[in-house]
Amino acid sequence: MEIQTKYNPADTEDKWYKYWMDNGFFKSTPDEREPYTIVIPPPNVTGVLHMGHMLNNTIQDILIRRARMMGKNALWVPGTDHASIATEAKVVNKLKSEGVNKADLSREEFMSHAWEWTHKHGGIILEQLKKLGASCDWSRTKFTMDDNMSESVINTFVDLYNKGLIYRGIRMVNWDPSAKTAVSDEEVIHTEEQSKLYYLKYKIEGTENEFVTIATTRPETILGDTAVCVNPNDERFSHLKGKNVIVPIINRVIPIIQDEYVDMEFGTGCLKITPAHDINDYEIGIRHNLESIDIFNDDGQLNEKATILIGVDRFEARKEIIPMLEEQGNLDKIEDYVNKVGRSERTNSVIEPKLSLQWFLKMSELAKPALDAVMNDEVVLHPAKFKNTYRHWMENCRDWNVSRQLWWGQQIPAYYLQDGTYVVANSAEEALALAIEKTGNNNLTTADLRQDEDVLDTWFSSWLWPISVFDGIRNPDNEEINYYYPTNDLVTGPDILFFWVARMIIAGKEYRNEKPFNNVYLTGIVRDAQRRKMSKSLGNSPDPLDLIAKYGADGVRVAMLLCSPAGGDLLFDEALTEQGRNFANKIWNSFRLINNWEVDNNIPQPESSAIAIKWFNNKLNQEIETIEEHFKAYRLSEALMAMYKLYNDEFSSWFLEMVKPEYLKPIDAKSLNEIKELLDKLLKMLHPFMPFITEEIWQLLEERKDGETIMLSQLPKVIEFDKEFIDKFENVKDVIASIRNIRNQKNIPNKEKLSLSVLSNNYDNSFDSIITKLANIDEISVVNSKVENASNFMVKTTEYFVPLGDLINIEEEIAKLEEELKYNQGFLNSVMKKLSNTKFVESAPEMVVKKEFDKKADAESKIKSIEETLAQLKK
Repeated sequence: MEIQTKYNPADTEDKWYKYWMDNGFFKSTPDEREPYTIVIPPPNVTGVLHMGHMLNNTIQDILIRRARMMGKNALWVPGTDHASIATEAKVVNKLKSEGVNKADLSREEFMSHAWEWTHKHGGIILEQLKKLGASCDWSRTKFTMDDNMSESVINTFVDLYNKGLIYRGIRMVNWDPSAKTAVSDEEVIHTEEQSKLYYLKYKIEGTENEFVTIATTRPETILGDTAVCVNPNDERFSHLKGKNVIVPIINRVIPIIQDEYVDMEFGTGCLKITPAHDINDYEIGIRHNLESIDIFNDDGQLNEKATILIGVDRFEARKEIIPMLEEQGNLDKIEDYVNKVGRSERTNSVIEPKLSLQWFLKMSELAKPALDAVMNDEVVLHPAKFKNTYRHWMENCRDWNVSRQLWWGQQIPAYYLQDGTYVVANSAEEALALAIEKTGNNNLTTADLRQDEDVLDTWFSSWLWPISVFDGIRNPDNEEINYYYPTNDLVTGPDILFFWVARMIIAGKEYRNEKPFNNVYLTGIVRDAQRRKMSKSLGNSPDPLDLIAKYGADGVRVAMLLCSPAGGDLLFDEALTEQGRNFANKIWNSFRLINNWEVDNNIPQPESSAIAIKWFNNKLNQEIETIEEHFKAYRLSEALMAMYKLYNDEFSSWFLEMVKPEYLKPIDAKSLNEIKELLDKLLKMLHPFMPFITEEIWQLLEERKDGETIMLSQLPKVIEFDKEFIDKFENVKDVIASIRNIRNQKNIPNKEKLSLSVLSNNYDNSFDSIITKLANIDEISVVNSKVENASNFMVKTTEYFVPLGDLINIEEEIAKLEEELKYNQGFLNSVMKKLSNTKFVESAPEMVVKKEFDKKADAESKIKSIEETLAQLKK
């Protein structure tokens, strides 16, 4: 069979993905096998693939493909998230560009536009994931707004309400004026920003010229002030107890109150209290029974309660109020000030604390089982360092504001009667029955009920994801939920550890009395070489599909893992993808080399090939064990690196050189078959990391039947290996490398044969055939004294000589040996420092101490040999 010279990913990737799909290799149904399940973190339905997705989904695919090859019933459930805030914002902007205002549409009209947008742009990211090789069961694709998924969400809300865990109340919330909705504490990003601190003078009522001065970063909010507060322990203001001050410009009279919340050291020691627009002021207002004056509309413009600047945006109002304060003599001074500003994660708008009637879920009791699950390692976080972050969040979580002032999402199933009372039910029909029961009015109809306008937080649907994708809320005892749940591994980012991971654990404990997954692999953030987070705005994020087109999916997958330990940020460099592509080319070229060898069934297997195959079999089994340990500890980058070195360094660079036939001569059949068996094992081990090239080569390695695939073949298992044999072979490689080094130094061509002398009393000659072949040695002899006119080197404690006759330059050899002597003496000194440290010798593990003593013996032996050789050369 003619094998193309260069590996072309474009020719193979679409071909094999179609083959896998056509044969249903990704599909899973419950059977007698052990299940292995991953649910995808659902990306935004209208999103497109970015580098973070590439990392996250590469890891998931590696885990799922490996489980499949271990004989497990592997299922990777794909899907997308409806992303209320982001999607609604896109639809609103699209309508605005067409001259349509959301406010002019009915809810039904807007939802039809939103569905149209979703059908047009939704699911693109899932198609893009196929280019990466993602082996999801696409027949199971879920969307958080699917009818059955939404029904699960509504059922959950009703159930929690009936349990007394969901309530409605006026609370201070984080208000996003751009999205015109409340957002949770976790959706607010706090950043340090350069601001101004304004010192304002409030006149004390009943005085001619007495003032108190307050410092604020938000002078526009004085229009909502209802008190000035001082610390009762602050003697500077004790004379003001019971007095009032006058709010500048609007001349509202407000009391001076005392509360220990005020920090006497900060600012002036006087604090303006605006209960409607600051969470701490709100709590002080409750304690002192203060009025709350909300001066902002939902879009951040001032309303009529502000009395001035009505209809002006809050930031413009800040600019306009300063000259007004200055003109009236109420502005003392302005200072530069750095403070933390909360911004909406979705829109980047500055958050406005706002009193609002919202729906909340009580978290304190629900959080306890979820906290215990992680702290007791029932759910294991990788890396474990995130346990402390998780504990802090869970021990300090507030009630969850689950309502959003949007239309795109699951509409809250609360139904109001005309008198403002309400019932909560799964449907309007159920609500009517409850309303009749509640009021005793049998004449009520559904027309008398008005459903709550708000929708549920998107996270309120995705927290059910591991359960709802198997219909475990609506049908809690169905075959699939009982078989696939709990899932095995979740791969996600630490930035949504509380948003999503913790809440899924809460939901799992509440609705299944069981964790939703066994392990959570927390990826790092993909950053550029300057450690900046990759983003469109910075222009530092390459298009993943462009990378795949240029370097192949396998090359990109390798790149994403080469520098991405769990929980550690990935410093992405396009050179990594080039390295990944080069590795794929190396694999292809080594296969071509083997495939192009002519075979002769009549020649015996050379001794060198038999020894080389024995060595690589042992080395392979050693690495299978190492890689298995890496996977158990979720060290996927290390597992790939071990595989990379095994193939690149050991198989391709060493092994194939040992077994390849002489130029233009055939290889024996026994060796070729054994080499192909080893290549077959390597391809299977590489397949989870590099699915496309491994499938291509595996199919070409021998004749396959239609419907066969490497992805369903058995992964090589750990078997015994001879570590002593492997260690001896490492010495052999050192001997070969040293002889090659001598050739380079002396400019001796590789084709020119050399002889080798070994100074030893117990030399093991069983590897001589390897040395003679790879170092082009015609004779290996054992000697009992040093050889003159020879270059020497040491491997461990054995000294070797390569007789060079007239080729040796005495002065150069002395200079080289003196340099080696100096290095070894320095090395011995460093070892001796360690061994002279009593604390180290007594407290370090026995094996560590033994290793240092072995280093000492080796160094002393080398020093002695070098000194003897130098003495001979200087005679």
